[in-house]
Amino acid sequence: MFVPVTSILVDDQDKALAFYTDVLGFVKKTEIPAGDAKWLTVVSPEAPDGVELLLEPDGNPGIQINGEPAARVYKKTLYDAGIPFTMLGTRDLAKDYERMKAHGVRFTQEPTETDFGAQAVFDDTCGNLIVLVQQD
Repeated sequence: MFVPVTSILVDDQDKALAFYTDVLGFVKKTEIPAGDAKWLTVVSPEAPDGVELLLEPDGNPGIQINGEPAARVYKKTLYDAGIPFTMLGTRDLAKDYERMKAHGVRFTQEPTETDFGAQAVFDDTCGNLIVLVQQD
């Protein structure tokens, strides 16, 4: 068993694609129209056949909480509490932190040593906080 695709909820797929490719360095793998949205995935250039990250719209009205799409409510609740939606890995946190800062990425947690290794938390501009962890 393995994970072929994992999702991140985004408020705008085109904006997310630009951020995840132009700023973070992922590569677009799949873009297929799907109604008002797209099946839009990116992958690490280090593992083009590895896990795909689906940039999934958070506005699906199918399930709602107080009149809002449930995915959007869930995502905002995590964001407002300062809880990262997901984790990305890096081999050099200091280098990626400086590169991302130069691209204007806003960090809510500067690089910090923890029991789990070095990590930082950033805003992906699409409504998510993401923890970036150094993988040795």
